[in-house]
Amino acid sequence: MPNKILLVDDSALMRTVLSDIINSDSRFQVVDKAKDGVEALEILKTKTFDAVVLDVNMPRMDGITLLKELNKNKIKAKVMMCSTDTKEGAKVTLDALELGALDFVHKPDRASDCRGDDFTTNITRTLAAVCQSRAPVSTKAFSIDEIKASRKVVDIVAKHADKVTGNRIVAIASSTGGPRALQSVIPKLPKNLKTPVVLVQHMPEGFTASLAERLDSLSEITVKEAAEGDVLNAGCCYIAKGGKHMHVITSGGKHTIHYVDGPTREGVRPCANFMYESLMDSDYDSICCVVLTGMGADGTEGIKNLKSKKKVHVIGQDADSCTVYGMPKAVATAGLVDQVVTLDDIAQEIIMNVGVK
Repeated sequence: MPNKILLVDDSALMRTVLSDIINSDSRFQVVDKAKDGVEALEILKTKTFDAVVLDVNMPRMDGITLLKELNKNKIKAKVMMCSTDTKEGAKVTLDALELGALDFVHKPDRASDCRGDDFTTNITRTLAAVCQSRAPVSTKAFSIDEIKASRKVVDIVAKHADKVTGNRIVAIASSTGGPRALQSVIPKLPKNLKTPVVLVQHMPEGFTASLAERLDSLSEITVKEAAEGDVLNAGCCYIAKGGKHMHVITSGGKHTIHYVDGPTREGVRPCANFMYESLMDSDYDSICCVVLTGMGADGTEGIKNLKSKKKVHVIGQDADSCTVYGMPKAVATAGLVDQVVTLDDIAQEIIMNVGVK
């Protein structure tokens, strides 16, 4: 049975084109369409779907308002944003992800441009991940007060983490569900963390800077989109730029960021495997690898190769707290995981592993 899809878009032409693309893949069938959020809400009050493909800019009720209405009415839906807004409107996209949308694709401005292989591959790949996802458990926006409260446990852990020695680094990989999951990890890390953090989140170009800004506004540590040549410093998180592969280069006792264009690997760019493998030649004594929610197996091969040369401690997110239990499952199945923990406990396990100053 194909996955049942609800398509919400105010353009009749775009509804036709997107339906054709989605229905051309035997895994999916568009069984209902709506021209705005008002129509979609009425449909979702009585019917369930394996995924909802949702535009942002629409008359009467836009996509963001619809997500708020779904939350208010406690209607669970697995939503993928598909909008021309999602390229420039990175903030809007992050708002949508915070409100419960599971992933997004950028839709070309003209319907004729949607028929290209790149867009077709992207939309069907992302839609497959959303169909396999679990509906978000909580769609409340993160507040500074909640984060401060959750830091209290972490503060207790940090008091016992000043005995950790050696030159270490934290390397995180995340994908579908990652932007939201990261808000349960990065803001809990203390500013006196002994190590730098490098992070690959699968996102296209133009979105990672907004993600970094949002996480930075919630966090004690500094969070930034990594720039070419950045020197890694303790207490700072460096997010790989969308659309490029991030490597850590070691030279003259310093570790710096270096980007490589190159083709996709595991179907993604940036790819966490490259980040992990680049640490094989680093001066770090020990590497704490963290694999969070996401579709596919990115991270597994890189960690396997890294373990052949370095002391590595691998923390995997557990199935119950993952949006998609793909990447952490792949690492666990390969026998590479040292700890499997729930999302809420990942920050404290990182601190215990790498220590504070």
